[in-house]
Amino acid sequence: MKEAIVDKATEMFLNLGFKSVTMDDIANEMGISKKTIYKYFCNKNTLVKASVDSIFGKVCSGIDGIKNLDKNSIEEIFMIRGFMMQQLKHETTAPIYQLQKFFPKAFSCLRKNQFEKVHSSMIDNLQKGIDNKIYRADIDIEFISRMYFTGLTGIKDNYVFPAEIFTAANLTKQFLEYHLRAIATPKGVEILESILKNEDL
Repeated sequence: MKEAIVDKATEMFLNLGFKSVTMDDIANEMGISKKTIYKYFCNKNTLVKASVDSIFGKVCSGIDGIKNLDKNSIEEIFMIRGFMMQQLKHETTAPIYQLQKFFPKAFSCLRKNQFEKVHSSMIDNLQKGIDNKIYRADIDIEFISRMYFTGLTGIKDNYVFPAEIFTAANLTKQFLEYHLRAIATPKGVEILESILKNEDL
């Protein structure tokens, strides 16, 4: 039951917002009493934290699964993008904004964990790309990895990239092209342009 509550709460939080969804809403949606939810979660903060941990865990497992496929670095990064788009297809900026504003501890923990996972994964991706000669050998891996994370989080800023102008799919695609063209060798650019061409079909 605990896992079912987390799954339903996560779905509702991502669709409607962490602040907007109440414990009553979750209970009504599941056809259970609010008392049942409080049996497992003493308050909404603990349920939000469990939901955030669940989202992060699924994302990490997916990323690790893609890395284990041993694709080249550029294919890998696009596969991770596709996985993330699928996982967070209902996500808008509103839920994340509400998480940051109303549940700052959970948001801070998520951001820290996000950075550590993205940073370590990108370090591996960059080194593999250099070894395979599709990324330039002279890039500063530590700097590029941190810039990548900054870009990924930055394009979610709805003030800078309003949803009425940019879709999430378009933003992530353009960001990846921008990122990869800056670090790719001619061999890497060929791989990138082939992937972009296939995406446009």
